[in-house]
Amino acid sequence: MTALTQKFRFARLAAGTATALALSACASIPGANVPAGSPITPEEAKIGQEAHPQFIQQFGGQETGPAAAYVEMIGKDISVRSGLAGARDSFTVTTLDSSVNNAFAVPGGYVYITRQLVGLMNNEAELAGVLGHEVGHVAARHSARRQQTAQRNQLLGILGQVASAVLLGDSALGRLGQQVAGQAPQLATLSYSRSQEIEADQLGITYLSQAGYDPRAMATVLASLAAQNSLDSQLQGRGNATLPEWASTHPDPAERVNDALSFAAGKPGTTTNRDRFLSRIDGLAYGDKPEQGMIEGDTFIHPDFRLSFSAPNGFYMVNSPRAVSINGDRGQGQFTTDSYNGNLETYVRAQFAKLGNQQQQVTPQVIERTTVNGLPASYGVARVNNGQQQIDVTVFAYDFGGGRAYHFLTITQAGQTGIFNPMFQSVRRISDAEAARVVPRIIDVVVAGSGDSVATLSRRMAYDSAQEARFRVLNGLSSTDQVRAGQSYKIVVRGR
Repeated sequence: MTALTQKFRFARLAAGTATALALSACASIPGANVPAGSPITPEEAKIGQEAHPQFIQQFGGQETGPAAAYVEMIGKDISVRSGLAGARDSFTVTTLDSSVNNAFAVPGGYVYITRQLVGLMNNEAELAGVLGHEVGHVAARHSARRQQTAQRNQLLGILGQVASAVLLGDSALGRLGQQVAGQAPQLATLSYSRSQEIEADQLGITYLSQAGYDPRAMATVLASLAAQNSLDSQLQGRGNATLPEWASTHPDPAERVNDALSFAAGKPGTTTNRDRFLSRIDGLAYGDKPEQGMIEGDTFIHPDFRLSFSAPNGFYMVNSPRAVSINGDRGQGQFTTDSYNGNLETYVRAQFAKLGNQQQQVTPQVIERTTVNGLPASYGVARVNNGQQQIDVTVFAYDFGGGRAYHFLTITQAGQTGIFNPMFQSVRRISDAEAARVVPRIIDVVVAGSGDSVATLSRRMAYDSAQEARFRVLNGLSSTDQVRAGQSYKIVVRGR
């Protein structure tokens, strides 16, 4: 199985869909009785060491190169301020090759941040603040205190499970989906209380000040995250500027900006290292990469797999390393793949079989055969009563030849499966010419000239819509801020 095929091998909705600081993900007893701020214990170190390769696999792989090395250096520098360990080498700081804004940490000194979140920042102090926030969760043993009754192997079990249903958090449909699945996956991160988030913010601000950074950087990066949430809601057609509950593991960053500013007031530190930071992330990939498939508006296109499909009206998509999720108020779903022996009916039944448990089997009454844009296809619908209401679970699979099959798994209220019919019928092969036109986007750091303005720089953004809004959010500019000649700014351009 190739690395590209592994992109869809396990049907898992990444917890990293949250455009907020994601959090420490250890769901285990070790650390529950360790005083906050105490050095890393051998047992905690072992947990982190065992989980590390699985986190890298689950969250898109490890980013390498100069930018990742720079992030690692800053992360280690700020981590030692926590007192959790006496040496920089006690920490492992990893940049994940993911197109979502996310960061988290686990016990044992393992800290993670996505390249997308790095690209949203505007100076080194913001980077140190985010990494310090995550270290703060570990230092305070937040995850252990919220999971004192969990078993030590829970984290590894979560990471190793095959996702057998669409996991949609605390929404009504999400609860139904979880009850359908006998061993439904859990998010590999934990939700923290507001008080724990504030404590982690404050610890991160303390570390910033101790290192000489401007402690207000925590507030500015939270403001950028809030602005990105708002922009995403507009671009995706959602009716509010907050993250859907299923996608968020941190409380809304907008709620924490003022708290962070108040705590930072009067604390020493002025360093931001803006120019050094921007020079180090120049050329960093931004958004989806072609080898992971790309979302362009309402369409997902994968040049290597030569496939494309479009989300229905009123739905938006999130791309993760393991699946594409399709989300809306009337239903949710995911697009992924599994092993295939050439028999589509067997393939569809196998997906339903994974959803059942000892108490309830999920079985379609019939498997229908059809053809979609020249592709052999099969589908089935199973109606399940979860004790509260009836839901329809649909598996719609396609034979792409060469031993490859892909499928949607959707959940809707009973009788509402038809809302996904336009999406089911949109799956198609793309031509070599179409595939060749799919290119990555990268961050290009440019210096504003005397004749430049927000408008002139925005027009260079490699998007067909919302160019100015994207430029302002990317550079931490308010709706009235203007660019200054001689200062560096980020734009997103098409790479090769």
